[in-house]
Amino acid sequence: MNTNIKQCTGVILAGGENRRMPVRKAFIEVAGEKIIDRNLRTLKGLFDKILIVTNEPEYYTYTGADLLGDIHDIRGPMSGLFTALFHARHRWVFVSACDMPFIGEALIRYMAAKRSGYEAVVPSLKGRPEPLFAFYSKRLLPFMEEALLAGDKGLKDFLHNHRKRVQYISLREITGAGHGEDSFINLNTPGDIKLYLKRDDIHKFKKAGERRGSCSVLEQQN
Repeated sequence: MNTNIKQCTGVILAGGENRRMPVRKAFIEVAGEKIIDRNLRTLKGLFDKILIVTNEPEYYTYTGADLLGDIHDIRGPMSGLFTALFHARHRWVFVSACDMPFIGEALIRYMAAKRSGYEAVVPSLKGRPEPLFAFYSKRLLPFMEEALLAGDKGLKDFLHNHRKRVQYISLREITGAGHGEDSFINLNTPGDIKLYLKRDDIHKFKKAGERRGSCSVLEQQN
């Protein structure tokens, strides 16, 4: 029996400048597995098509997922989301960021059931939207492109401007339905590594940073 979420493509946004991390965030290991591989494994259990949006495809060819570069030369999550919506063969996409290691299958299915009558389904965490763990409809494409070309790159502002089209799901509803908050954890800084990962993974992260630092020194010497 096919239990995939209907009319939806799974998307991982693997962009970002990665300034605050000594290693590429998608490749941070959690329980011995890269975040990108953990997320692909989860999404493959939910969707029959997976896309990775990245301007560095050479790092992700091994995954076997379809790789997309930004349509518009505009950096930021909304540009990546627009690219995914434009290319997706389904009406909907579910998008997650490449630095979210604990995305939950049950919560994604719960959110998918809330799409009817809306063009986006977005968690609202104590009044703060989480736009990079959310569902979006292709019907938002013209509005999104208009905003991007006008220089309005903020995804949260975009959602606010189109709030009548957005189904916000509160944290109270999410936890009341039996889902935890781990899906919303992202690893943006080394401090997040210490806060959310276990000792072995913290050690691997430090080692990876040391190796990258050594390589940088050698490059400067040469």
